Amino acid sequence: MPSPAKVQPPRLPPGFDADKLTDPQEAAKVADWVEKEYAGSPQPESVRMLVAILRKGAQIGGQDGWFRPAETRYTWKWLVGQQGLAADAKALPAGKFHGSPALFDRLDRDGDGAITPGDLDWSDRNPDVQQLGMVSRLFRRMNTAGNGKLTREDLDEFFKKAARGKDHITPDDLRLLLYPRGGYLPGDMPSTPMFTRGFLAGEIGSMSEGPRPGVATPDFTLKTVDGKDTVTLSKLVGPKPVVLVFGNFTCGPFRALYPEVEAVHDRFKDDATFLMVYVREAHPTNGWVMASNTRAGVAVKQPTSFTERVDVCKQFCQKLKPAMPVVVDEIDDPVNTLYSGVPARLYVIDTKGRVAYQSGRGPFGFRAGEMEQALAMCLLETKPAKEPASAPVGRAPADR
Repeated sequence: MPSPAKVQPPRLPPGFDADKLTDPQEAAKVADWVEKEYAGSPQPESVRMLVAILRKGAQIGGQDGWFRPAETRYTWKWLVGQQGLAADAKALPAGKFHGSPALFDRLDRDGDGAITPGDLDWSDRNPDVQQLGMVSRLFRRMNTAGNGKLTREDLDEFFKKAARGKDHITPDDLRLLLYPRGGYLPGDMPSTPMFTRGFLAGEIGSMSEGPRPGVATPDFTLKTVDGKDTVTLSKLVGPKPVVLVFGNFTCGPFRALYPEVEAVHDRFKDDATFLMVYVREAHPTNGWVMASNTRAGVAVKQPTSFTERVDVCKQFCQKLKPAMPVVVDEIDDPVNTLYSGVPARLYVIDTKGRVAYQSGRGPFGFRAGEMEQALAMCLLETKPAKEPASAPVGRAPADR
């Protein structure tokens, strides 16, 4: 596999010293210098991210820097046209849906028996997405094992932490544990120097931006984690859509959300090909170390050889038990560079080998439900139904 072109990090001022960024004024000076350096030309995502880190530090949010919404060619307008509805249609009821009940079920997110634009809206302003964010945050606080699966022991431990010696939990107790001061779990908040070094090391994200919808997917060949086989992407493309899952062991949100991806795999493993690509660690012990990882038994240095990366990937497999095939990126990160996969990302590739869906960057943009809807519409496009199928009766959101 030919090595991809090296993506250069943002230019830095002469004499740059990350240790000096503890001073907000020094960080602001560097941000000003970087912005002037790129004035008059479009800023790459990496430049926007560096400036956001320098100006906001650990308080960076899901709409700052290089964090942006997913990109997909499957929109409400696309679905209306594919289903033969009028361009101004506001809803697609079950009885008029050309496709299987299983596909309708995944697109009808609120379970009311009709697909609407709101069901396909994954923006941060959508109430369902906001609720999903709160649930995910609560889940991570409760899942002390860090394996994406809650146990009775997790629940008991969470109660003890929230109650703080009492026999009950108040709403304020829950709020303090769910939204701690600073927004981070104890020991997880990075200093601006640590955040910046993690960025420059390519641990919190790739400097590349990855292929957008409509672009032919870059090919690659990687070894499986057990070393018994190799997988070439171009050999997977064609018969079925392909879902690429990028992630790593030390990204806590990825571990928490990965079981949702496995659930999509379980539902659609006969209709699509799934492949996980294991990439560079986001929070190694010699980088932006997170105490929540250590408490969950996840403590590894950044691998410096392919063999070391395989060993860490095996730890991931032992803890998360993925059912889909897992391949491991080479130590110089060629596939991560091609796809901008660190710390976590999702792609749907159509049967012609083009990108149909690119998720936002993890952790904020890693949404299995959004990917699943893109996959469902890709399947509609691949095998369009001529007549409406007998669709299921709508269910309440709580039943999903």
